[in-house]
Amino acid sequence: MNPEQSLFINVNGSLLDLSTPQVMGILNVTPDSFFAGSRMQTEHEIADRVEQILAQGGSIIDVGAYSSRPAAEHISAEEERKRLQVGLEVIRRDHPEAIVSVDTFRAEVAEWCVREYQVAIINDISGGEMDARMFETVARLNVPYILMHMKGTPQTMQQEPYYENVVKEVFLYLAGKIDELQQLGVKDIIIDPGFGFGKTVDHNYALMNYLEDFHLFDLPLLVGVSRKSMITRLLETGAVDALNGTTVLHTISLMKGAHILRVHDVKEAVEAVKIVGKVRSTFS
Repeated sequence: MNPEQSLFINVNGSLLDLSTPQVMGILNVTPDSFFAGSRMQTEHEIADRVEQILAQGGSIIDVGAYSSRPAAEHISAEEERKRLQVGLEVIRRDHPEAIVSVDTFRAEVAEWCVREYQVAIINDISGGEMDARMFETVARLNVPYILMHMKGTPQTMQQEPYYENVVKEVFLYLAGKIDELQQLGVKDIIIDPGFGFGKTVDHNYALMNYLEDFHLFDLPLLVGVSRKSMITRLLETGAVDALNGTTVLHTISLMKGAHILRVHDVKEAVEAVKIVGKVRSTFS
């Protein structure tokens, strides 16, 4: 795929053009996300965060209620729904037209979010591995699906992950899953190599180095590297000080053709999109 060609996904009956990269702002309604600055739990905190994402130029709000940091606590579907309900009700009350993605690996939670709150996109960290009903469910709901690679589960993924060839193995994994989804009739698939999910620092940078290879799928490409350990471990810093490293990786991702950036810091990501877009439009 030429990353500059017109590319659209159907969100609640409208077409979202990804030929200009979009910024997905993270809204964590969890008490234990790896970046403390992203945790929003009260209605006031959630409303302020949603307003911030949209005001700074984010076009998608990604709501997560299950922390996927390494060794995260496993919570029930009931607890996940309870947390999501608070966030989704605030969004629909204040910004009913906002494009919302929900970060969940549970088919029942995905269906509830789409039916009750008109959620437009399902973002599944497990690629259907943690709930065998997920693929059939998103096919039936006819919503875009973010297919991510993860080795293991959030509880086990960083226990000495090993690959013979990480780029090849992630590529083949996604190829198989894409085939399954397309056979079920899923029309809008967004691929995510899964930076930080069952990968060492070196694995992550190998994937970044070969990111453009994933355009062979001719599908939208999402990159989620915001403030992750591939930055903090390399630079020997903490998540709170990882904004500059995040912006560097966002810029590299955009130059390699990323269509969606999933981020904590919307303003800075939007600026990166504008600058990279200007370079391309001026010198292409």
